[in-house]
Amino acid sequence: MNATIAERLVGYSGCIMNERQPLDPIRFTRALCEIDSTTYHEGAVGDFLAGFLSERGWAVEKTPVPQPTESASGGDRWNVYAGISDETPDLVFSTHMDTVPPYIPFSEDAEYMYGRGVSDAKGIIAAQVAAAEALRADGFCVGLLFVSGEERDSAGAKQANLSPKGSRFLINGEPTDNRLAIASKGALRAVFTSSGKMAHSAYPELGESAVHKLVEVMARLLTLPMPVTEDVGPSTLNIGQIDGGHAPNVIADKAEAQVLVRLVGDSAPIRTALVEAAAGLAVVDFTLEIPFVRLRALDGLPTMIAKFTTDIPQLSNWGEPLLLGPGSIHVAHTPFEKLSKKELKEAVELYIQVAKQLLA
Repeated sequence: MNATIAERLVGYSGCIMNERQPLDPIRFTRALCEIDSTTYHEGAVGDFLAGFLSERGWAVEKTPVPQPTESASGGDRWNVYAGISDETPDLVFSTHMDTVPPYIPFSEDAEYMYGRGVSDAKGIIAAQVAAAEALRADGFCVGLLFVSGEERDSAGAKQANLSPKGSRFLINGEPTDNRLAIASKGALRAVFTSSGKMAHSAYPELGESAVHKLVEVMARLLTLPMPVTEDVGPSTLNIGQIDGGHAPNVIADKAEAQVLVRLVGDSAPIRTALVEAAAGLAVVDFTLEIPFVRLRALDGLPTMIAKFTTDIPQLSNWGEPLLLGPGSIHVAHTPFEKLSKKELKEAVELYIQVAKQLLA
């Protein structure tokens, strides 16, 4: 264990967690955020969590998560599961260990913590561990599942779904401002590729511009009517990347665009509309789909609609899902990521309350 991290852990345990005193989620968040774990580089934070939870008396399993070809240099990475020895958990808390780039060092003031992962999702890890330990002390059988790769392709969740632990409920953690999400939008990612013929730009009649074709397709996409689901809202479309051509004075022979649609229902009509918009001008390749999901509410707890996707659809074998966590999605993935210390502490109590309500 890194000496700097170990020294910080001493500050809230009296020793390196062997006394099992109540966990300070603020300092634990700091320890996690000191470790850069941008997607494909989750190995170090996984090792840290596995060692930490083992020393806290949890039975820990590390499961390798394969690297995609383009990130083979990222090194080993894992899912980390922690449970009570020889017992099937009734409820499992889960979130992801990876963060989006770039890494932003941790800092704090009296009210907030700042840096990459404080809200998405290392503060959530800290709150879930603190809640799970309190529940364990009260005699509840709970587990913890922390996965790799959520920010890219849910590779860790897909791997975890192959070996569920028999839990009845899964509380997945994402920044929901400590409100239960009653729905989570899905996602449909499409790549549009246009082909043309290269020529000198002074003689466009001798060529065929792939860029011009792609621009026409993108203009069509921006006018497409998007489906709307009552109480959830509309699907939304974003043209995230466009690339093509060689130089301003060259007719482009190739062009590509990456498009992401946030789904509020079945993807079939969206797929049809995208293909029709590209007809005769571009080829469409659908590279990712995460389905729209509805989730349960609980009496007395505030709710929200998650306009983002989560690992929940890929963890279908881990029990009935709920989505809940501290922090705002509006600052996640930005240079201004932050989390209120008060909200983090409230999340611990909220996780305990929800778990007891479900298991009563």
